[in-house]
Amino acid sequence: MRLLVSFAAIFVSVLLLQLGAGGVAPLDAISGAVLDFSKSEIGLMGSAHFLGFFIGCWWAPRLMGEVGHSRAFAAFVAAGTIGILAHMLWIDAYAWSVMRMATGLCVAGAYTIIEAWLQSKVTNENRGRAMGVYRVVDITGSLAAQLVIGVLEPASYVSYNLLALLLCAALFPLTLTKAEAPETPDAPRLRPGLAWQRSPLASVAVVVSGVTGAAFRMVGPVYGLEVGLRPDEVAVFLAAYVLGGAFAQVPVGWAADRRDRRTVLMWLSVGAIVASLACVGLAGQGPWANYLTIAAFGFVTLPVYSVATAHAHDFATSIERVELSAALMFLYAVGAIASPWVASVLIEYLGPAAMFWMIGIAHVALLLFGIARMRARPAPGPRTAYTYEPRTSFLIGRLLGRSRDRQD
Repeated sequence: MRLLVSFAAIFVSVLLLQLGAGGVAPLDAISGAVLDFSKSEIGLMGSAHFLGFFIGCWWAPRLMGEVGHSRAFAAFVAAGTIGILAHMLWIDAYAWSVMRMATGLCVAGAYTIIEAWLQSKVTNENRGRAMGVYRVVDITGSLAAQLVIGVLEPASYVSYNLLALLLCAALFPLTLTKAEAPETPDAPRLRPGLAWQRSPLASVAVVVSGVTGAAFRMVGPVYGLEVGLRPDEVAVFLAAYVLGGAFAQVPVGWAADRRDRRTVLMWLSVGAIVASLACVGLAGQGPWANYLTIAAFGFVTLPVYSVATAHAHDFATSIERVELSAALMFLYAVGAIASPWVASVLIEYLGPAAMFWMIGIAHVALLLFGIARMRARPAPGPRTAYTYEPRTSFLIGRLLGRSRDRQD
């Protein structure tokens, strides 16, 4: 209880941030369909979000150093709120893409500041519990953000206004807290080549994870509508994906700490291929068939990033961990920026199944590359502990660094 109280402001801000900014992607996709935006235009909005996200990850540590944590947090939340509110003032797909860059910037910047603040408060004694609660709050907020779409009217000022109000409310816990702001952390150097040097397989896996997660999160609502789901059913469909991934963390983490992590990655890719085929094959069998298949899809695809990063950190030294985490997130962003637009174009010209064909092909490539890498070098000796790694900011490596150095 004392832990919850001491971190209450941070956790409440995370929850409100997820509810506000996290609900924009599915609402934009459904609203775009109602407004007769083309599928490629809807995909472009998803890609714009991740472009803004990457800019925010890079800029946030520098802005914190210039104006302080609270002011920087307020600036990022204001940018996201403006981006949400402006939607119904200018109804144009390309204008909405710029607005989505603002919400992506907001999410990355706000999470960077939250994690810098959290890092300053955790100790070796409470780090594990604090990160556990942080993950639960983050996943709960993400799950709720998908479900809230079921009660929001598409292309409605009231719907966007509600999300903007929730996001704006995230300002209060951190800006009004009496706790002293932490020292500004140094921004990690961005060295994408470091990830490849430590583990080519992990580098490819995080790109595939970006392709998979971003395509589904940003274009999944369009897929749901295309296969006959109602907007409220699309909300459950998206939530089932998140829930499946949440349930996967414990068993996959257990396997990743006790087996060759490359083998775990390969089996996850096999599962992703099978789940993609199941999603396509059972799409017309009613809502529950879609819920169950997409939950299985989330189960096998959402842990890929964490298993890949754990494998990369097995080859890294303690002083490299922060920069390696940033490099892996950069590679994730590379896949995430491109895939929503590509997936939407494929759906537009080839039908809804094309999104899962794209994802399945990406995992076939990962599977084949993984087999080649297993023949190229043996598994590492002493390994880092598996850690669920959120794709939230370049500073997440600071929070997880000591946890990774703990050996089983």
